[in-house]
This record gives sequence, C-alpha cells and structure tokens, in this order.
Amino acid sequence: MTRLLLTVPEAAAALAVSRSKLYQLIASGAVASVRIDGSRRIPVSALQDYITGLTSAERAA
Repeated sequence: MTRLLLTVPEAAAALAVSRSKLYQLIASGAVASVRIDGSRRIPVSALQDYITGLTSAERAA
C-alpha cells in the first residue's frame, strides 16, 4: 500500500529542503500538515500541491 502521510524528515528529503525550511513552509501555510497524537505528518498530496503552486508561479512570472 502506498503511504499517504510522511514524517517531516521524509517530506523535507522529498522536497530537497532542510527540516527547518519545511517547518517554515508549514508555519506560513504553504505546505499543509496534520497532527496525529503530537506527531506532525505531511500528506503526499500537500507536497504535490506545493510543487504545483511553485510551477504555476514560475509560469506566471
């Protein structure tokens, strides 16, 4: 079964950014996340949405 949620280190590695940068993106609302019993998880779809937003912004510029 394909995983739907990633840990912060896994999501940061997938985006090729640091953990602290990913936490900044989460805090700003650029990347959605959920909390499960105190553990932060990032939906794979949230990463895809973030990348889509970046590419759309690049095309518009």
